[in-house]
Amino acid sequence: MPFFLIIPFAILTFLYGYVGFRLIVPLNLLYPWKTLAWLFVILALLFPLAAVVFRVFNFEAGLYDLITGVAYLSLGFASILFIFVLFKDVIVAFSFLGGKLYAVFQPETAEAVTQTALSNNGESRRQMIWTSANLAILGISGLLAGCGMVLARYRIETSKITIPLDRLSKEFEGFRIVQISDLHVGPTIKAEFVNEVVERVNALKPDMIVLTGDMVDGSVDYLTEDVSPLARLEAPEGKYFVTGNHEYYSGVLSWIKKVEELGMEPLVNEHRVVNRNSSRLVLGGVTDISAGKSVPGHKSDPVASLKGAPDADAKILLAHQPVSVYQAAKAGYDLQLSGHTHGGQYFPYSVLIGLFQPFVAGLYQHEKTRLYVNKGTGYWGPPMRLGAPAEITEITLTSKV
Repeated sequence: MPFFLIIPFAILTFLYGYVGFRLIVPLNLLYPWKTLAWLFVILALLFPLAAVVFRVFNFEAGLYDLITGVAYLSLGFASILFIFVLFKDVIVAFSFLGGKLYAVFQPETAEAVTQTALSNNGESRRQMIWTSANLAILGISGLLAGCGMVLARYRIETSKITIPLDRLSKEFEGFRIVQISDLHVGPTIKAEFVNEVVERVNALKPDMIVLTGDMVDGSVDYLTEDVSPLARLEAPEGKYFVTGNHEYYSGVLSWIKKVEELGMEPLVNEHRVVNRNSSRLVLGGVTDISAGKSVPGHKSDPVASLKGAPDADAKILLAHQPVSVYQAAKAGYDLQLSGHTHGGQYFPYSVLIGLFQPFVAGLYQHEKTRLYVNKGTGYWGPPMRLGAPAEITEITLTSKV
């Protein structure tokens, strides 16, 4: 096995193994039912493992969409199960420790409780509680996964937000930018979904349209037809694109060329100027912050993106990952538009993501630079959205606080 596959394989094996061990082993099942349960877990694991291999080796033929789609469903359900099983085990562990402490301070009472627990009735009651808890976890996880699938496919929110910029001139008062991000066109997101997004964006009649990275998960040859609706996006002041980390897994140089064919302007550490009378708005764009590791000359550089830029009433940066705002502030940008986080995408990760990302979703302020993080218009991996709905953002610029 190639070394770079060891880590994802180990993570997936641990996730499915832990869930199986904690749900199947405690059950009082006879042969062959327990064996069949483990075979089901192994089969559910094999699909995500196959999807990893397909993605790494760019295998996009035959049953790729079907196998990858099943893999994502399996992974989504298992990842929800994992959190709930882990949460249950943490509660059990604390209860066990509490019992030990109680035994230290109340030995006689604890002895009586222990004898009761060791009796046949006590053991049967414990088994019933454990089984009921596991069944409840399975039911809740299944319900959440089902709701998440429906919401991911059929609910895209249009978030309307007004962002004040201190130096904005009256010529750009009310200037409207529609942002989409993280479409992730690929095995489970196809032309039909993209077409709906295009229709909804065009219906807003924006001045400008921006796509802040992670447009695709796959090669140009594989996805040309599915991204084709993007050519119908319409905005008088232009349509702009910056790369996300997933473009660098999918043949970034080919995709930059394809983006141009679709009528969008890719901004690779560069800028464009929008003029209205004597006022100017500078729109900069940088490559994904991780890009310098994979493609020479693609190191993300907000300072370089302003090289040769004129004085302007407002400077706006398109950067896929929100953490680019630290460099954007140093470069003197007034506003950064980002995506990447998906807002956590689905519960419980929509709650936990704040532990790992300083900017998750919505409007932030870093020094003198405002930052808006779009929750993503599509989804990545499991076709689920729960607690972090998909988003098309309509941003209206104003000078009024």
